[in-house]
Amino acid sequence: MPEPTPDIPGPTAPGPAAVHEPLARHEPPAPATRLRGPGGRPLRVAHLTTVDMSLHLLLATELKVDVEAGFETYGISAPGPYVPAIEAIGVRHEPLSALTRAWQPRADAAAARELLAVLDRIRPDVLHTHNPKTGVLGRILGRLARVPVVVNTCHGLWAQAHDPFAKRAFVLGAEALAARFSHAELYQNGEDRRTLARAVPSRRSRVVGNGVDLTRFVTDPGERDRRRARIRAELGVGPGELLVGGVGRRVAEKGIREYAEAARALAGKARFVWIGPDDPDKPDAHGAESGVEFLGPRSDMPAVYAALDVFVLPSYREGFSRSAMEAAAGGLPMVLSDIRGCREIGTHDEHLLLTPPGDARALISALDRLLTEPALRDRLGAAARRRASAHFDQRAVAGVSLETYAAVARAKALPWTVG
Repeated sequence: MPEPTPDIPGPTAPGPAAVHEPLARHEPPAPATRLRGPGGRPLRVAHLTTVDMSLHLLLATELKVDVEAGFETYGISAPGPYVPAIEAIGVRHEPLSALTRAWQPRADAAAARELLAVLDRIRPDVLHTHNPKTGVLGRILGRLARVPVVVNTCHGLWAQAHDPFAKRAFVLGAEALAARFSHAELYQNGEDRRTLARAVPSRRSRVVGNGVDLTRFVTDPGERDRRRARIRAELGVGPGELLVGGVGRRVAEKGIREYAEAARALAGKARFVWIGPDDPDKPDAHGAESGVEFLGPRSDMPAVYAALDVFVLPSYREGFSRSAMEAAAGGLPMVLSDIRGCREIGTHDEHLLLTPPGDARALISALDRLLTEPALRDRLGAAARRRASAHFDQRAVAGVSLETYAAVARAKALPWTVG
């Protein structure tokens, strides 16, 4: 069980932008938060996710910040194609070959044994868990392995209000149990924190928001135009043709069915594409849909965003949408689902348009507005870019993680150097 800890430092980020709460603005972690292990050795920090895709796509900047801070940085996950990119930034990858995304008792027991063996071998000073399944297993096993600091980031509760009671009870019960084993809980949105408020004392929780690497999207207009022309030429998009795109894993919970229905209804007004990897291990893995061109994963996303005229994410569940933050940083007008994790991106009709999840008719109406009103596209795109520049810096989020490690170390009187 968690030892008594002081308040997690600093202000919390807000709930949905639509309620006009001021976002907490954190500066990137300058070497002000200096952490060293016992005897001044480099601190060993391990991040645990279910698959290597999460380490690469969700945590790359946080991993870079840890490496830059002088930590021995580890990524623990099932092995996959993203491992070379993870190791290229100086992270040591530890594979858990039995780990799967689905709950499978026999495989989960094998993965638990693998994780305990890895923790015994690398002996991390910090275990930072992510994703639903590894968040639960990692917090419990991390404490059993006597890792000095166990921190979890909730990237979005994997149950919604409309889900069956049995699923909600299982998810919230598992999260409440696992949270008793961590030293600190970080949330990407305020709604999830409020949902678990009875299980997690406020003194050891904090809403930190989310961010992206904004430097990838800061370009002069000439460079942006060159990127745009290159991608549109590659796709065969005409000079006066509008290009609408969504970005995310190719699963039903991203709202791909509704997006395809909107594409078919608005055929002739724009081209519709979807960018992102297949996710065959998920039960809702999605196949082909008429009206939408599926482009697969891309490594040149800043150029892809530059090529788009409108961004769409009709998702059913988000922790704090990374693709929407990237689209905002690229100055794109957006249509997002009116759910937690998307409402934090901006205010309806000020920074973006929000539509109910699963409502294809509302999605069609909102998209039609953007496709037929150039002034609205310009206004929302400019407002989204300003909001992203002010609030969506992932290095600031990584800085909060470092502050949290230091706070727990001080509370436990660990023999670290905390500056």
